Amino acid sequence: MIALGSDHGGYDLKNQIMDHLAERGIPFKDFGCFDKRSCDYPDYGKAAARAVAEGSCEKGIVVCTTGIGISIAANKVPGVRCALCTDPYLAKMTRLHNDANMLALGGGFTGINLALEIVDTFLDTRFSEEGKHVRRVEKLENDGRE
Repeated sequence: MIALGSDHGGYDLKNQIMDHLAERGIPFKDFGCFDKRSCDYPDYGKAAARAVAEGSCEKGIVVCTTGIGISIAANKVPGVRCALCTDPYLAKMTRLHNDANMLALGGGFTGINLALEIVDTFLDTRFSEEGKHVRRVEKLENDGRE
């Protein structure tokens, strides 16, 4: 299950991502927003992030106009590693090296074709499990302590 969240600036792209996930047969839950009225990205970014951190959703995708604010909001939730990705290579590397469990996108800057390629790459790439990457992710989870 994929947790989805957006503010009004990411609403259209989030809906296109939901259509794409449905076409791929990937279940998802939409944590809002539910229309294009102005709203606050932390409300929806954190709601999706909590679902990932609590384990009711395996991964999450959040969208605001730039992707910056909503990624910051998601990363405030302990256990979440949300990466703002602007191309498929970054999506691949954040899964391989950082075991990112959430993806952030900028709805005002990322076209639909590129966004869907980023989404697919993020969802289809597994964490490398290589020792150095496991160690680094553990440090992230322990506030940098070993």
